[in-house]
Amino acid sequence: MAEHPLVIAPNLKRRLSGVTATVVRLIPVQARMIAIRATGPGLPPEVPHIPLLKAATLPRDRWRIWHARRNTEMALGLILRRVLRRKYRLMFTSAAQRHHTGFTKWLIRQQEALVATSAKAASYLDRPATVVMHGVDTEIFHPAADKTALRRELGLDPDAVLIGCFGRVRAQKGVDLLTRAGIRLLLDRPRAQIIFTGRITAEHQAFADELKAEIAAAGLQNRIRFLGELPWDQLVRHYQALDLFAAPARWEGFGLTPLEAMACGVPTVAARVGAYETLIKDGETGSLIPIDDLDALTEALRHWLDDDSARAAAGIAARQHIETNHAIEGEARALVEIYNDLLARP
Repeated sequence: MAEHPLVIAPNLKRRLSGVTATVVRLIPVQARMIAIRATGPGLPPEVPHIPLLKAATLPRDRWRIWHARRNTEMALGLILRRVLRRKYRLMFTSAAQRHHTGFTKWLIRQQEALVATSAKAASYLDRPATVVMHGVDTEIFHPAADKTALRRELGLDPDAVLIGCFGRVRAQKGVDLLTRAGIRLLLDRPRAQIIFTGRITAEHQAFADELKAEIAAAGLQNRIRFLGELPWDQLVRHYQALDLFAAPARWEGFGLTPLEAMACGVPTVAARVGAYETLIKDGETGSLIPIDDLDALTEALRHWLDDDSARAAAGIAARQHIETNHAIEGEARALVEIYNDLLARP
């Protein structure tokens, strides 16, 4: 890595989020293609990093890229460019599938390049954007060599048919839908279990407590469990331990979790939100269901739980689909092309 990188990817949020996960996974791959570093708090040591103060005081010997993914990062890029007179070309990636506020629209207008993670996200921008879909690192996310041994190491039932749902515990993610579908299904399927991972914030604690009460009332507290927020390496291993993944979100910007699950050879049941319709081949690598539809979710889960051979075949197809269409190297190369174009401008 060059002492003075050509591209800075800020991450100004300490807690794990979808944007942070993108930076953590993408930057090491891009670093093999261009001199890039992340900056900001809470990044693991394997991510090429530069202190924020140093990023703000890089020499003015040439143009560099400031690649923001949040409003705060766009605003800081403007300060660096206009107040501190740093030579940064400004670039923004948007995953949002909603109308932007006036302030966000103003920030977006100041950018020299725009990227959207899906065609739908691009449609909410007032300016042309290049669509670059997220990819997944297939060297990190891959099927377990020995799923039974892995489950024993993780303290999970080696004989279970294990469903996972990973992300923050809140209504947006459809955690309540999966919980209630599980209560319907698990009583008649003694092998089936569900695990949730992800942080429960104070504002969503009552929501989680209500679901835990419903689970306890059904006598399923040992088979539908909330594991909390896991370290990054443990999260990957929990993906590998699954038989089936569920992403019944009511809203999603892009949604990386189905990609990560499928890369681990795990079929996915997901709502038709975010980019899920593009990522999942309905009936082949999993199932797509209507948004906020408990009955449809229950039936899709029932199908995959009750057909071991179909579930195994879908897991193999899911891995092949990710390797062919959604490897992270494609995303990295597409972004590096945009960086080089910006850097070549007079």
